Amino acid sequence: MRRQWYTYKWTVTVIHVLVWTLIFLLPALAPNNRGGNQDWNRILFNRYHITFTCSSAVVFYLNAYFLIPVYYYKKMSWQYVLAILLTLATFLLISNYVFQFDKTRDPFSFKRESLFMIIPFLFIWFMSTLYRLASDKVQTDRLLKEKENENLKTELSFLRSQVSPHFLFNVLNNMVAMARLKSDKLEPSLIKLSGLMRYMLYESDEEKVPLSKEIEYVSSYIDLQRLRFGKDMTIDVKMGDNDEFYLIEPMLLIPFIENAFKHGSGMIEHPEIDISLEIHQGLLDFRIKNKFNPASQEVKDKTSGIGLNNVIRRLKLLYDKRYILSIDQQDGWFTASLQLKLQ
Repeated sequence: MRRQWYTYKWTVTVIHVLVWTLIFLLPALAPNNRGGNQDWNRILFNRYHITFTCSSAVVFYLNAYFLIPVYYYKKMSWQYVLAILLTLATFLLISNYVFQFDKTRDPFSFKRESLFMIIPFLFIWFMSTLYRLASDKVQTDRLLKEKENENLKTELSFLRSQVSPHFLFNVLNNMVAMARLKSDKLEPSLIKLSGLMRYMLYESDEEKVPLSKEIEYVSSYIDLQRLRFGKDMTIDVKMGDNDEFYLIEPMLLIPFIENAFKHGSGMIEHPEIDISLEIHQGLLDFRIKNKFNPASQEVKDKTSGIGLNNVIRRLKLLYDKRYILSIDQQDGWFTASLQLKLQ
């Protein structure tokens, strides 16, 4: 970031030098003034042109870097107007002195031609003000963009961190239940959990992960839930083949699955969860539905920790206008459908 700032400053400096060089050479570049070296010397290197160019540069930078920040931005309107008028008076006095620079005449007498310098002065003042306001607008927009990016990273990090503790809470509860039953399924469950932890600790911090790893992570989580519920719950999973390489935000799908197991178990007759995931030409089609009991749903929501609001927020931040999410509750079934354009 600092290197970019230095590059920007150097670019601005070079542009200023080139512009003032062009302004200085402008009289000699006019079609009727293109002559030899004698014409260049006469047109460019005379006290009138040199004084005017230097005075114009002083007025430009005095207004842009001193008068506007000190007076205009601090709402000191009348002080700013007074400062501009004093600058104009000084500019006219210098111009008048140069026009009257003749040993045969009084250099402090007033010459009417000096009044014509008001027009170029106003033009220089206007361009200086426009430059300063535009420059500050660009700087403000750049800082706001950087702030938005930092806020976005912070918010995404926070949203992602909300997923992990809740997931661990559920899985560890599963481990405790199996340990109490002295189940032979505890060891494979621990192996699965080890793989999940490795993914969460070392890969979920990346901005994007291969879709194949995310699917592997989701499949391992579902396998842990199969070990937990056994024949007490019907779990139907269809994962389509993914031969192509796509990237996805890590742990984006797991909240849907957590939500299904959370609300699809308990006081439900013949609990059932159906999960399908297919990829076709870069479009991920993820669907999940589960039976639910409206009477117990409110109690579970109070202890859920996250919920679907989390993943909806992440989708808006990361995949704006590149996803379609539909959620429906009907006839005792909760259905979530996500179509996501992958990259």
